[in-house]
Amino acid sequence: QVQLVESGGGLVQAGGSLRLSCAGSGRTFSTYIMVWFRQAPGKERERVALIGQSSGVTSYADSVKGRFTISRDNAKNMVYLQMNSLKPEDTAVYYCGARQTWGGTDDYWGQGTQVTVSS
Repeated sequence: QVQLVESGGGLVQAGGSLRLSCAGSGRTFSTYIMVWFRQAPGKERERVALIGQSSGVTSYADSVKGRFTISRDNAKNMVYLQMNSLKPEDTAVYYCGARQTWGGTDDYWGQGTQVTVSS
């Protein structure tokens, strides 16, 4: 079993940057594909970025491509989301998740961290 705890959210002005962190527990952390997704009030959940087990493969939603970067450190059981050039429409609760297959569903996820971008 994997437990995930997100941190790093906050209030930032448009054009600013934030770095989200996700701390995982469990000896199997490195075997999971990790994902960041977000959900804004009244909107559907959106998958933002994924990263493979060895960091060699990443994928991004079109809405964040070129602005967000996902990374992981398996030695520390950590996943990160560097968010640059933030826009008001990036405002949402951000969650990290762990899944076993690229197109599958998340087996585990954290409690989320709020990101608010002011215009």
